[in-house]
Amino acid sequence: MEILIRNLSKKFKDNLVLDNVNLKFESGNIYGFVGENGSGKSVLLKLICSFYIPSNGEILIDNINYCDNSSFPNNLRAFIDIPSFYPEKTGFENLKILAKIQNKINDEKIIETLKIVNLYEEKDKKFYEYSMGMKQKLGIASVIMEDPKIMIFDEPFNGVDQKSKEKIIDYLKKIKNKKIIIVSSHIKEDINKLCDKIYCFEKGTIKLNEN
Repeated sequence: MEILIRNLSKKFKDNLVLDNVNLKFESGNIYGFVGENGSGKSVLLKLICSFYIPSNGEILIDNINYCDNSSFPNNLRAFIDIPSFYPEKTGFENLKILAKIQNKINDEKIIETLKIVNLYEEKDKKFYEYSMGMKQKLGIASVIMEDPKIMIFDEPFNGVDQKSKEKIIDYLKKIKNKKIIIVSSHIKEDINKLCDKIYCFEKGTIKLNEN
């Protein structure tokens, strides 16, 4: 699995958010994005997911440019922005609704995933009763439950308790073989603990952190 980003730029009106970015992501690695708010981290993640169309350049996922046909990569799952679920449904029910879209997994797999993110005890609580950390964990569960080849997480650990965070980090490191995992976070300790390669975003440019 490979994501190749070539000569990528993204502009919103007169604001150049990403300027001629060239990157390559390969299976078996966890990549970290760090940078201040507005530095372009979330924009790049949304471009990879085909939520935005590049102003210039291209993004190829295994040599397919999904931006050209406005389709979502089939083997990619992402958690970007604040998790959005049905407030009157339980955590388990929300995941089951998502799972029915492709019918890849059964209830047993959903339960297993809830245990991985330390949310099993709250599986029958309604989403509107969840704390911020519980909502984040449900968002993480929605990404990992179908075992996709590409996993993208944007600020996944906000409000997540330390015990759950460590368990999720250990799980992602264990499954990274044959996957591309990309994590954006402002918490440097989490990024350093989790990621194999870390990219720093600043004023539209991206550089590999060599430290």
